[in-house]
Amino acid sequence: MNLSIIIPLLNEQESLPELHTWIQNVMISNNYTYEIIFIDDGSTDRSWEVIEDLSKKDAHVKGIKFLRNFGKSQALHAGFSKAQGDVIITMDADLQDSPDEIPELFNMVMNHDFDLVSGWKKKRYDHVVTKNLPSKLFNWAARKTSGVYLNDFNCGLKAYKNIVIKNIEVSGEMHRYIPVLAKNAGFSKIGEKIVQHQARKYGESKFGINRFINGFLDLITIWFLSSYGKRPMHLFGFLGVIMFLIGFISTFFIIGIKLFKLFALHKQTILVAQNPLFYIALTAMIIGSQLFLAGFLGEIILRTKNNEERYKIANELNL
Repeated sequence: MNLSIIIPLLNEQESLPELHTWIQNVMISNNYTYEIIFIDDGSTDRSWEVIEDLSKKDAHVKGIKFLRNFGKSQALHAGFSKAQGDVIITMDADLQDSPDEIPELFNMVMNHDFDLVSGWKKKRYDHVVTKNLPSKLFNWAARKTSGVYLNDFNCGLKAYKNIVIKNIEVSGEMHRYIPVLAKNAGFSKIGEKIVQHQARKYGESKFGINRFINGFLDLITIWFLSSYGKRPMHLFGFLGVIMFLIGFISTFFIIGIKLFKLFALHKQTILVAQNPLFYIALTAMIIGSQLFLAGFLGEIILRTKNNEERYKIANELNL
């Protein structure tokens, strides 16, 4: 099979028939063998009924329905686990991603040997203040932190080799950082293609300004997981030892000064516990011990954790 097209969605009943027809025309004109996997992430409108109708008319259409809204990352994870194509295309269901971009994305992966190609919506039709400016700031921070130099991490239109999506774990809200996850997994040939961005035709955006706040928090998370996810003791243990040594040396210094004044200079000195520096040193030792313990517990959890189920599927079509 040439292509698997994975489309996560939430309340997009109006756009689904038009999107399906558009994709179908592109597939037929390029003579692809393909499957379209819609993942209904807990829609409250008629999105699932529309997917059922489409699957009855077109055997290429497959569907996964979540019991409730679990998030885009979980929807992509479910789609990745079912995808059978040599190349996997992800795109949004709101018609802002153009299926006409698929042939070139496919060509870049298959004929130019990219592991992953990310779309870049260079010209956007979103609100400048609520989306464009925060997106530019977010992408700048993501480039500097991750070392993956893409202009548009948030673009949902991406193409992957099958081996890539089968070897990365997309959880939480990490869908923004799939290129970073791919790089960390050893897939370094990451490309970018300028793609057409279209104004939303139906409904309203499901993403508010809070997604950028969450995005920056996720960026910190993925930096930590990339650097220390497999060896938390290297970070927490190191910081713990440094803090403990600072506290221990400071305490030793305070006691040494007291003994020197008492025995060498024969001066009456204040009690060690009356010196504010003593409490700072004691706090540093306690924090150091806690950091070391956090690293130790992290190592234990890492070695004993079980893969937990991150979403519940209510129904599947043609899978």
